[in-house]
Amino acid sequence: MNVDICFSPALYKSYSLDQNEHIVVVVDIFRATTTICTAFKNGVGNIIPVATLEEAKEYKQKGFLVGAERNVKQCDFADFGNSPFQYTPDKVKGREIVLTTTNCTHAIDVAQDASTLIIGSFLNISAVAAYCADSVKDVLIVCAGWNDRFNMEDTLFGGALAYILQKRGYYATSDAIRVSLAMWQEAQLNVADYLKNSEHIKRLEANGLNDSVEYCLTQDITDIVPIYSKLSRSLSAQ
Repeated sequence: MNVDICFSPALYKSYSLDQNEHIVVVVDIFRATTTICTAFKNGVGNIIPVATLEEAKEYKQKGFLVGAERNVKQCDFADFGNSPFQYTPDKVKGREIVLTTTNCTHAIDVAQDASTLIIGSFLNISAVAAYCADSVKDVLIVCAGWNDRFNMEDTLFGGALAYILQKRGYYATSDAIRVSLAMWQEAQLNVADYLKNSEHIKRLEANGLNDSVEYCLTQDITDIVPIYSKLSRSLSAQ
C-alpha cells in the first residue's frame, strides 16, 4: 500500500485516485480536526460539515447548534467557534452539530466524493493509522492548509502518520511525502518548538487563541475515527 500527501485542497484535483482503493484523511491541526475529534470524544452524536456561512446560517435558522469560524474568529451567529475547549460534554453529548470553518470544511467538501473519508488529528493518530492499515488501502492525506496554501502543522501530521504507516507495511515514494517525513524526523522531539514561528501559531497568538496549541499537538487521547458519510453528508464516530 502507498501513502501520499496533498499539501492543499487546491491540489486535490491533481491526484488521480482509485475510488475503491483509497482512504482520504483530512487534517487541520490548528484547529478544526482537533475540535472534531474532541467533540466526538465528548459524545457528540454527529457533525454536519458545510463549506459556506450561508449553509451554516440556514441550519441555524432551522434550530441546529452551529459551530462557525472564519479567520480564527467565531462568527457572531454561531453557538461555537473553532476551539476544542468549547465542545464540552454538557453542550454536545448526543447532539447533532453543524460546522463550518475557514479551511477544514472546505477540504472536506473538495474531497467528499472519496470512497472513504476520515478525520485525522494528533489526538487520534494511532487510531487513524490502525484504521488505514486494517483497511489495506492506499492513503492520501489531505492538508486543509490555510486559504488553499501550504502550512507546516498539517504537513507535520502527514509525516507523523506516514512514519507510523511505514512500520505497518506502507511505502512512501512521492517527493511530497518524503518532505513530510523529513520534517517529522526533525520536529518530533519538540513539535511545539518546531512550530513556534509558523504562520498559524502567530495568527492564533495575535488573536489570543494560542491556549489550545499544546492540546492540538497531544497524541493519542482518543481512539475515535470520525468517518464521513456521502449519504447523510455528515461525520459519525467509528
